[in-house]
Order: sequence, then structure tokens, then C-alpha cells
Amino acid sequence: MSQIRNFSIIAHIDHGKSTLADRLIQACKMVSDREFKDQLLDNMDIERERGITIKSQTICLPYTAADGVEYMLNLVDTPGHVDFSYEVSRALSSCEGAVLLIDAAQGVEAQTLANLYLAMENNLEIIPVLNKIDLPAADPEAVALQVEEDLGLDAERIVLCSAKTGQGVDRLLEAIVKYLPPPKGDALAPLSALIFDASYDAFRGTIISCRIIDGEVKAGDIIKFMSTETAYKVEEVGLFHLTRAPQKSLTAGQVGYIIAGVKTVRDTRPGDTITHKDRPCAQPLPGFKPIQQVVFSSLYPITTDEYENLAAAMDKLQLNDAALSFQKDSSSALGFGFRCGFLGLLHLEVVQERLEREFDIPLILTVPTVSYHFYLNDGTMMEIDNPSYFPDPSSIEHTEEPFIKANILIPERYMGAVMTLCMERRGENTNYHYPTPGRIEFACELPLAEVIYDFYDKLKSITQGYGSFDYHLLDYRKSDLVKLDILVNGERVDALSQLTHRDRARERGLHACEKLQEEIPRQMFKIAIQAAIGGNIIARTTISALRKDVLAKCYGGDISRKRKLLEKQKAGKKRMKTVGNVDIPQSAFLAVLKSDQT
Repeated sequence: MSQIRNFSIIAHIDHGKSTLADRLIQACKMVSDREFKDQLLDNMDIERERGITIKSQTICLPYTAADGVEYMLNLVDTPGHVDFSYEVSRALSSCEGAVLLIDAAQGVEAQTLANLYLAMENNLEIIPVLNKIDLPAADPEAVALQVEEDLGLDAERIVLCSAKTGQGVDRLLEAIVKYLPPPKGDALAPLSALIFDASYDAFRGTIISCRIIDGEVKAGDIIKFMSTETAYKVEEVGLFHLTRAPQKSLTAGQVGYIIAGVKTVRDTRPGDTITHKDRPCAQPLPGFKPIQQVVFSSLYPITTDEYENLAAAMDKLQLNDAALSFQKDSSSALGFGFRCGFLGLLHLEVVQERLEREFDIPLILTVPTVSYHFYLNDGTMMEIDNPSYFPDPSSIEHTEEPFIKANILIPERYMGAVMTLCMERRGENTNYHYPTPGRIEFACELPLAEVIYDFYDKLKSITQGYGSFDYHLLDYRKSDLVKLDILVNGERVDALSQLTHRDRARERGLHACEKLQEEIPRQMFKIAIQAAIGGNIIARTTISALRKDVLAKCYGGDISRKRKLLEKQKAGKKRMKTVGNVDIPQSAFLAVLKSDQT
């Protein structure tokens, strides 16, 4: 065990985690130059195209140190996005140390701090690394000062490197061996292993990524998951190389995989404890909590005959993505679909893109919403994330919505614009301080519903890309929530209904009406598009009718003849309006739902 090092690479988005992982793999000679490709551990097309890590990846690296001792380095590459912070925290709890990667040009950012706090909560030894020192804009001295003053880390331990060129990677490997502690654990104690991830293999079932804390596991053992009390027989154990490498057993201190005939990823929960059925450990490992979805949206196929294909695709996708939850849903405008729960907006985008790419199913999404609490007059509490389940307004005593604590790091010159943005989004309890001259750390409490849609994009726009953002859920607070309905020709379109704060209802309703006016084709009669709260109309636009010139044949004669023809046309249009149906094109739904002003 003294020759094992378990560590993770943590950083803000786009500071070079995956590139550094590639260099470490090459430095340990795990891959030949001919077989090498960028983002070696990222195996999804979306990860490669966007340059982000969505799933945690693990690899076991053999490394011979300068003193000739052979070490086994277990690297856990984690996602950087705030949506997947629980996955990051579980990965960190399986390690003894962390490499904190900081861009030498960008400096310390919001998720750098958030991930550092996660590492400190798990009592990890931290090695600060300044990456991208080859860039012309790099300023290692100033960033090293930030590391010492903002983060309180030892400046003497800082390793300078360039993951792109490979400069300094050898020094980093020596620092990992020197500064990170070996794992602790008792190989003779009852088995306790921490699940930190799982993936699905079509032939073998679920492959469980775990860290063995105590004891030993081998093929043939009967294991038990402590949160669900389910038991399975182990078929294979092994280490993660570029491909899976089977072993006779996994012992205390090692990171590896277990295959035990588990049918779905849903049955293996990150943070859960594995133990032997016959000789269980005394208590589960700390830190386990169920995955909590925060954003909800309905998915519908564009053509109704694709529903069966969508149902099959959702089942297959959930095999690989335990954080996705869904249930059947229906809409009079869009037909049958699914109501889905996501970890955040990036998670929603990834799921939508995977469904459209891997299963070739074009989709329509309803307005993303969050889960609200409705307290009724009879003392019951309803948790609602779908506008169609909105209770009778007269029965509601009060409503609550989730709030978050947002941490925003920005250059000083953008302070006014960012504060205005937060105030527009109903921000409260704002405070700020200067971690270093010229940089502000801005904290604000915001409703989650105001953040999930386009807050991050707006923040990036007004700070010209320099702003960084991280958040965590706080609690539920009283709020004045209403259901905003959209009516087309007097008929409610349930797919466009949304739950919103009363102060924002008029703005959102007017925006939806204007978008629909642009997209719905003109008919032979006037079409009123209205936004309503209950029976009160708060916004309206009108699509004018196509007109036929019925007076063309009246080239003379008494005015009463013309008036008679016009009255006849007016009566006909009135009759058409009462019996006519307005077909809303799919592009109209997309125009309302995909707009950045929703």
C-alpha cells in the first residue's frame, strides 16, 4: 500500500484537466504515439466536440520514480461543471490527494474555489499546479500570489507545467509521489468499498467503479449494496488501464472495477458502500445521499409516431445515466412524451443531444422549470414541477421556491453590470470582497428558477468571458408564484404554460405572445394570442386576418350594396372564428422555448 497513490485532478472548466490526464498517460507509457488521441479518457462524441468531461473516468498508471521505486498511480478524472458537483465529491472521497489545476492566464476562478472546498472537506492533500505557462498571456507570478493569498496553499509546492507541450509533467509526477500520502486501510478487515461511478456495458451489465477502503474482494464473492440491501455474485474484478485489466482480487487501498451482473446503472448509487453479505462491515461509509434533480422539462417527439422509439431510447439512456429520471406525460398540443428531471441545464442539453444523435429522434422541449412547494389551506404540502398540476389558486395558503447561493468571480470593472444582472433576477443578501487587487468575489442569493435558463450566458456576455460562476442549493423561501397560461384563439396551449413569479409574469407573457405572432401563419380570421393568469389577461397580440376584396365587383351603385357585402363578410369571419382551429407549427414552440429571454 505504501506504493499506491490515489489522486484526482480538479479545476475550473477549460483549465486543462483532460489534456493533463493525456500527458500523464503518455509519460507513464500507457499508450503508444500511434494509438494516442486527444482527450483519451473522454469517450463520448459530445465530450470531444465541446471539450468538456461529463463522466468521471479512472485509469491506473504504473510509474517508476527517480529513486527507482515503482508506484501505482490511480488517477480519477472528474467533470468540471457545477451540474456534476456531487459526482466530483464522490470521486474525491475515493482519493487521498488532489492536483488543483489553475490556468496561468485566467487565474483562480469560482469553481477552482468550489472544488478546493470539496477537497478540503474530504481532508485531501493538495498540490497546486499552474497550467498553460506556454501562453503569451500567462502570468505565473501573479497567479502564484493568488494561490497563496486566496487559497492559503503553500507557494513552495506549486508546480509549473504546460499540459499542451508536456513541459513540467515529470516534476508533477515526482510531486505526486513525494507529497501525496499512501492509502490507509486494513486488508484483513470486513470488506467496505465506496462506489464513486458506474457505466453500462451491453454485454457485461453495469461496471462499478469503486475504491476499496478495507478488506478484499475477488470473483465468486457474494457482495451487498448497503443502501438497497441487494446482493450479487461477483463475476470479475480488475484495474482500469486504457481497457479493463482483470485481476485475481482487489485489496484495501486500490481503485478498480467490479462486475457482478447488475442490470442497470440505477441500482448502483454513487456514494453507496459495498460489503460482503456473509461478513458485512459495521456501518456504511459516510457521505452517501440520493441524487437530487433540480431542473424539470418535458420531452416530446416532433412526430407522434416516434413516441415508441423515444420510449425505447429513454430506457437505454437511463442504463448509462443514473441521474436522469423520467415519467410518462401527455399534452393536448404535442401528444405523448416524458416528464424528465435533470441535474442542471448542461445535463438537459447533453441528454437532448444524445437522444437526437444516438437515436435520431428530433425533440421538442417544454420550458425548463424547478420544483416548487405549494402549501394548501388544509395543511397539506404539494411538490410541483409541472404547470399542469397547479392547484386551484383559492386553495393555496402560500408557495415556496428554491434559492441558491451564487459565487461569482469577476474583474473589478464589471461590478456594476453583474450587480444589475443579479438585481434583475431578484437577487438578495449580496456581498463582495477583494481577494486580490482588481478582482472581486461577489456572493448573492438568487431564486434557482431565475438562474437555470440563461443566467450563465448573460454573465459571460456582460463580463466578456471573464466572469466565472458556481452555486449550491440553500433552502426554500416564500414566493408569490402564479401559473402563466398562453391562449391562442381563446384556447389554452398547455405545452406553453409555465410557473413564474408574479413580478416576471407580464414580461414573460408578452415575450411568448410576440414570438407566437411571428411564427403562426395568418388565417382568414383574426387570431388573438393572449397571456393570462387565471381569468386576467395580462398581455395580448393579434394576428390580422387575410382579407378578400369583396367590393371588387361593385363598381357603382348605392352605398347600401357595398355595406351589405361587407356585413355578409363580417358575419362569415365571425362564424369561422368560432369553428376554426389554429394549427400551431412546431417552429412556434421552439421559438418560445429556446429563446434566451424565457
